[in-house]
Amino acid sequence: MAVEQGRSHSDDLLRAKAVSALSPPDRNLATALVLGVLRWQIRLDHQLRALLVRPNARLDSEVQTALRLGAFQLLHLDRVPARAAIDESVELAKQSGHRYAARMVNAVLRKLAGAIQQANFPEDSPAGLAVSQAHPAWLVERWAACYGLATANAICRHGQSQPAQSIRLASPAAEAELIQEGVELAPGELLTDARIVVSGDVTVTAAFREGHIRLQDEGSQLIAEIAGQGSGLPARMILDCCAAPGGKTLILAERNPQARIVACESSPQRLAQLRERLTTHAAHVECRLADTAALEESSAFDLALADVPCSGTGTLGRNPEIRHRLHPGDLPRQAERQRAILRAALRAVRPGGRVVYSTCSLEPEENEQVVAAALAETPNVYQLTLSSQIESLRAAGNLAVSRIESLRHCLTPEGALRLLPGVFQSDGFFIALMERTA
Repeated sequence: MAVEQGRSHSDDLLRAKAVSALSPPDRNLATALVLGVLRWQIRLDHQLRALLVRPNARLDSEVQTALRLGAFQLLHLDRVPARAAIDESVELAKQSGHRYAARMVNAVLRKLAGAIQQANFPEDSPAGLAVSQAHPAWLVERWAACYGLATANAICRHGQSQPAQSIRLASPAAEAELIQEGVELAPGELLTDARIVVSGDVTVTAAFREGHIRLQDEGSQLIAEIAGQGSGLPARMILDCCAAPGGKTLILAERNPQARIVACESSPQRLAQLRERLTTHAAHVECRLADTAALEESSAFDLALADVPCSGTGTLGRNPEIRHRLHPGDLPRQAERQRAILRAALRAVRPGGRVVYSTCSLEPEENEQVVAAALAETPNVYQLTLSSQIESLRAAGNLAVSRIESLRHCLTPEGALRLLPGVFQSDGFFIALMERTA
């Protein structure tokens, strides 16, 4: 209900003390229920509505949530007995003050349990794919138009799966620590400093508590790796425009120990979290409460990373509630803000300085159209292809050699890098590199 009412994000909710205090099996079940319902909500509602006496009736949020929880367990979990799933949902309806609806919840879920075979929805059109894979129809239609129906299908399927848990090792010894604590790891797909967690909970290990490893998607790490060596020369001054939560800032600091880094964040709460996370690099990282779009510094930096706030449509597997909150009108509003941040970043770098622009969005309005607008407005800026950055990372031994060709195939005609969900075990990202000439 906290996510439904917009009071919390699923990630924050599932890391809260109330969930952390549960036993490991109950914590895993709570996580599976919350994320599973959010991922499959559109399809669950479609199937549940068909079983209502009045399919178009308005249901109270608590009743609807109880129905979704029961339906998800019946259709997607195989270790919860049907009777237990139904009884718990009925009890939830009663406890939320809707005793009158408990009989309806019981009847609908019993009908669903009696026809337990999963309904098949045709996926040969955006509308069918949207219901089948529980994504908003307007988003699926966009992806099919931009990337083709087959790729849209792959994006949706990635959004319905539990994303790989990727970590970054602070040192080779950290891997040995994790293995000793029973965590099984596999090599990263993209980066040599990354690992994918095969089994085990890294968040309960001493290595995690002591900061020897960091949870961070491989695509997110790649953005920081590209930015970290994107200036072509040792950078003395680096601007991180939207720094919180700080994972990319840490990589920038690791790759540029000689540089002074200014990490900006417009939210006081997130700035406090950023400062706490960056304490080990306080000597050359300045955390600043600032809206980068209004930054007045000009030609002061060798390099700027503009990892801008965005719709997050590349992260629907990790943040499933986004699909229920996002509307078409949000995209142009996001793009206006993104253009302002990118313009400020381009002003902030010196002639010869470079700017890395990135999002975790799949939408052209937030990606190539923002870059194109910046290039049109700023005649002394041009876009560079990221093929040379890929080669530099390969030569430095930072890229996983087996996937370099696949990474090169992700370059757009303009030389930006577009990682679509499903190509790698990472979220979706867009990365572009620009240089200021005067």
